[in-house]
Amino acid sequence: MNPPATPLFLNRELSWLEFNARVLAEAIDERVPILERLKFLAIFSTNLDEFYMVRVAGLRRQVASRFANPAPDGLSPAEQLEQIEGRVREMLAQVQRCLHDDLLPALSARGIRLVAMTDVTAEERKGLDAFFEAQAYPVLTPLAVDPGHPFPYISNLSLSLAVELRDPERGIDRFARVKVPKSLPRWVPVPGRKHEFVPLEQVIGAQLGTLFPGMQVVGWHTFRITRYSDLELTDAEESEDFLAMIEEQVFQRRFGEVVRLEVQSGVSSAVRKLLLEELRETDEGESLTLSEGDVHEQGPLLDLGDLLSIAMLEVADLRDPPFTPNVPVELREAERSVFDVIRERDLMVHHPFDSFAATVEQFIEAASRDSQVLAIKMTLYRTSGDGAIVRALTEAAQRGIQVAVLVELQARFEEVNNITWARTLESFGVHVAYGLPGLKTHAKVALVVRREADGIRRYVHLSTGNYNGKTARVYTDIGLFTCSAAIGADVSDLFNLLTGFSRQRVYRRLIVAPTGMRERVVQLIQREAAHAREGKPARIIAKMNALVDRETIDALYDASQAGVEVDLLIRGICCLRPGVPGVSDRIRVVSIIGRFLEHSRIWHFSNGGHAEYYIASADWMPRNFSRRVEVGIPVDDTSLHLRLASLLETYLADDRQAWELSADGGYARRTPSDATSRASHPLLLRDSWGGIAPGIPKVRSDRPAEVFG
Repeated sequence: MNPPATPLFLNRELSWLEFNARVLAEAIDERVPILERLKFLAIFSTNLDEFYMVRVAGLRRQVASRFANPAPDGLSPAEQLEQIEGRVREMLAQVQRCLHDDLLPALSARGIRLVAMTDVTAEERKGLDAFFEAQAYPVLTPLAVDPGHPFPYISNLSLSLAVELRDPERGIDRFARVKVPKSLPRWVPVPGRKHEFVPLEQVIGAQLGTLFPGMQVVGWHTFRITRYSDLELTDAEESEDFLAMIEEQVFQRRFGEVVRLEVQSGVSSAVRKLLLEELRETDEGESLTLSEGDVHEQGPLLDLGDLLSIAMLEVADLRDPPFTPNVPVELREAERSVFDVIRERDLMVHHPFDSFAATVEQFIEAASRDSQVLAIKMTLYRTSGDGAIVRALTEAAQRGIQVAVLVELQARFEEVNNITWARTLESFGVHVAYGLPGLKTHAKVALVVRREADGIRRYVHLSTGNYNGKTARVYTDIGLFTCSAAIGADVSDLFNLLTGFSRQRVYRRLIVAPTGMRERVVQLIQREAAHAREGKPARIIAKMNALVDRETIDALYDASQAGVEVDLLIRGICCLRPGVPGVSDRIRVVSIIGRFLEHSRIWHFSNGGHAEYYIASADWMPRNFSRRVEVGIPVDDTSLHLRLASLLETYLADDRQAWELSADGGYARRTPSDATSRASHPLLLRDSWGGIAPGIPKVRSDRPAEVFG
């Protein structure tokens, strides 16, 4: 086989940028309700913030270290940064056009407006001035910059005013910084006007004379910085106090080097130069200095993530229609407990279409009140500390039930929240463990041990998503409830590994990382290839958030060459290059972007006619396989196979929310071939499993890049 002219691996960082471009496309799409479009614009902005805090910052450090290795596609860190910068600037130009030429005028036509201070009446100005005096002025701290006042510390992602002043008595130009407080609403309601707001920075800007009496305010503009914000746990295994080390790292993260400077359009060249000079950083002698290439001029508004609060306004015809999550029929009978249902047969749920409160939360709450329950154990990665699950766990501990919780302190940007409510759990008598040094616990598992007439029985919930009632309303995830003895024993062994001293490597039914998940996934792929070579049915469908792992991608390439038809539903990053002649002809990649965040991980292997299905917490990435505790579980009930097949068919047949990845790394949105659209999320809202006849769709030989039922 002659190798293709292009590298076989797409760049991870550029692939992520294309995912965010698909998010931005939802903001631009006129078929999406206007406030939902504003929501997608806010999500795009916060996504980009995190990308710069972690991924761009990491590349910059590689460049500074001068020991940087190229990515699998051959691009050096410097080349990646150059391509990232070019693509980001293209997207930011789209953002400005979308917001100022389209969304804000359309919202204004419907009575939702962002109003400038110069456009309010004298009476309205009095109300805004009163807000400033009562709420803003007491918390503002103007910080001068001169020989006696060094340039102040600027916190990550905070919005600031760069104020140019002139001392009229001495004829000297001055500079000061005023932080826009996060404790106040970004959008200040205009008195007497419904759904009309003035940006907080404009309210403050109009009153700068009260902050600098006797000085002439020459002008002001907003700016914002992004700092390196990943944790560095190189000594985790040697640390005697893992919690204290995480707290120290979170504190130190505040002082990470600046990797991006955003400025409001129209800022003077003098202020721009001053900010660049003052924000320069060095790291152990290596220059990490900001340059003009790291400055993004963002129009009149910065921090567009704050637009989410406006996007959440209750204006029904400008939002997606509301829906009521389904309560599984098995749980609707009041006289039957959730344990009766699970004991009868495995129960599968699909959030947010199936109610999280009536299933997962009810499972934990029922366990906390049940006098026959002896123990409850859970892993918690991202959860809401004031939610029903945490309350149920504390109540169970107070009732004398043994409660053990594995709290992942390294959940990115949730560290402070997790530390806070983990200590709250401890104060109620819950046994709290903080994970394994060097590994993140990303598995989503709950175990309830119950005394019953025929002995001790273990009830288990395993999921692709977090135990978080808030995100469960917008993330799609699969959960499985079972009382399988083998799976229950495996989960007990897993918790012994997480909370005690154990080197468990072999499990009965679970697939566990980092001890063997990559190996098992590759084996399953290779088995399909072997079946194809023998002329047996061979098909792989895998749904996940990201596909990056090189060994797994190589196995998929081999399977394609062996004759296996492969359909990949990858929401975000995909480093596999589909459709390369002689390499990946039989591989198709589709990304679903829409109302809900696709988060579930589902694997299907046809296995020579004896189909197997798995759900998992892990994406196929090196970090998930090697640096995290993850769990995959086989779905053994064949009736659940039919439901999963129907769900996958719904996604594969999507011609409205689906984007197809081509061999050149670009994505093209599918368009309906007729007036009837098969958009996944509306179909799933109609029926939590798609409302489509079960069965895996066949591949259309006339259009190999598309998969339909």
